[in-house]
Amino acid sequence: MKKLTKATYVVLAVALLISAMVCNTAVQSASAQSPEYRIGIVTLSYAQTEDEIRGAEELIKEFGDAKDGGIMKHIVLPDNFSQEQETVISNIAGLADDPLVKAIVVNPAIGGTSAAFMKIKETRSDILLVAGAPLDDPNLIASAADIVVDANNVTRGYYEVMRAKLLGAKTFVHMSFPRHMSNEMLARRKDMIEQVCKDNGIEFVFVTTPDPTGEIGIAGSQQAVFEMMPELVDKYGKDTVFFTTNAAQNEPIIKRVIEFGALFTATGDVSPLVGYPSALGLNLKNEAGNWKAIVSKIEQAVVDKGQSGRMGLFAYSLIHCHSVGLGHLAKNILDKKDTGNRMNDIVAAYSSITPGCEWQAAQYKDASTNAVRENYFLMAEDVYIMGKGYSGVLSEPVPEKYLKSN
Repeated sequence: MKKLTKATYVVLAVALLISAMVCNTAVQSASAQSPEYRIGIVTLSYAQTEDEIRGAEELIKEFGDAKDGGIMKHIVLPDNFSQEQETVISNIAGLADDPLVKAIVVNPAIGGTSAAFMKIKETRSDILLVAGAPLDDPNLIASAADIVVDANNVTRGYYEVMRAKLLGAKTFVHMSFPRHMSNEMLARRKDMIEQVCKDNGIEFVFVTTPDPTGEIGIAGSQQAVFEMMPELVDKYGKDTVFFTTNAAQNEPIIKRVIEFGALFTATGDVSPLVGYPSALGLNLKNEAGNWKAIVSKIEQAVVDKGQSGRMGLFAYSLIHCHSVGLGHLAKNILDKKDTGNRMNDIVAAYSSITPGCEWQAAQYKDASTNAVRENYFLMAEDVYIMGKGYSGVLSEPVPEKYLKSN
């Protein structure tokens, strides 16, 4: 066996030194790329609704997946969440096991979110807890979360009438059923619509429709609404706005509104994907996730049918905005780029992802005690009138007299 020469030893030593330096540089590089924090984003699956999960995917595309060194950590809750409350709670709370998770956004904040947040707070006071579109009791979720954001279904009652007035409505037909009218927020909105109509010389009409959860089901309810529409238009005239609290009933209403040339301000659910695509027979597969393209295609179809300036829609899905907007808000807070004014910061976060759209925020006020929840915010999104543009009614604040009675 040959002995190694002195020169060979020198070469080996240099090689080992270079190898060590390379490894050390790689470690430092990996360390430099490691995030300072992570943000948990919790949604339902595509089997439920796709808007919020698409929003989570946008956040991952923008800020990176935690599995690949990014900051977004996405989990999907069970489809049968109402029967799997323990799983919901443990899955949300499980995000706090990661010490790098410094914020958690749950959207929609389904039943069990409050319990999960309370469990997290027992051991992790350093995590920012954010709830979008909560289903838990308002006071319960407000106590458990640091920030709560939902649709402003109360002030919307005022703005729906202002939009109806803008379209030249003489009558406002509000369609719903007892189950929905037992919901506090929906009932308060209906009462405001009725009062504002009265004060603006617009006739208010309440029409009871079949509950889609009843014996005749969704299809039966849709057919019943479809069949009652001709008589309603004939009775109240074409300058009548039709509004429903039920997502499924928008389709037959929109079909008949277009057929008879009536008025339609917007769907109850804040999204352009509710009612319009199915009523118009539009395939939006190629436009999926592109709100501008979706609205453009719907608008063209409506205008082509002679309804320019007579029908409106929400240009952006609110549940989608909750995912993306609240994700941005959480990141801004963790990066210390927020202003400290929560309401202004939320409006700014939502406005940044919805070009051209105006937003208005208000704090939640308990109906029975009038107590204001300072961490609970209600968002109003302006409606896009097809063939004309945004209505612009949000620039006018709701008169105090309507807020006092609601």
